[in-house]
Amino acid sequence: MKNLLKTIAVALLSLCWLSAGTSLAEDKMMKDGVMMKDGKMMVMKDGKSMMMEKEMMMTDGTKVMTDGKVMMKDGKSMMMKDGDMMTMDGKMKKGMEKK
Repeated sequence: MKNLLKTIAVALLSLCWLSAGTSLAEDKMMKDGVMMKDGKMMVMKDGKSMMMEKEMMMTDGTKVMTDGKVMMKDGKSMMMKDGDMMTMDGKMKKGMEKK
């Protein structure tokens, strides 16, 4: 019975550890990308932000310009609005900015 309890405890601890690692990876993805803030494009890297000085190519082929224009790999384009964020893999998050 003690061995069974030990095995269950180890399994639960392992699951907690694995899920914590996943949330850390998700947190990092949310920190890295570009964001429109107060009408200016900002680049976020490791939780720090700076002005976007040149266009960027995301890993999925999406191109983001310094004025907030986004050109998708398929040729479609859109304009980012205040609070919009795009992660480095090209996923758009609408209205992420906290007021």
